[in-house]
Amino acid sequence: MAKIEVKGTEITVYSHSEEDYICITDIARHKNAERTDDLIRNWIRNRNTIEFLGSWKCSINRISNPSNSTGLKSRPVSTLRANSMQTGRKNG
Repeated sequence: MAKIEVKGTEITVYSHSEEDYICITDIARHKNAERTDDLIRNWIRNRNTIEFLGSWKCSINRISNPSNSTGLKSRPVSTLRANSMQTGRKNG
């Protein structure tokens, strides 16, 4: 696990299988340290984020025809939930 500093905020970088992942909680903490869960929940509900995650899912899973797959784009934004983040926050 490494750390980088961006605009005065320390961001954790996790490496797994030669891939690097940044901690979005650390990024949210820069904006509001006490309500990172709300910031992340709102980001996940954003239409652009949902479309990005759908495209990312297709590229990772090598789906040639995304209209045939059950995915993020087929679910209404209002049905996406961030409960798992709150659970993870208590455990982490």
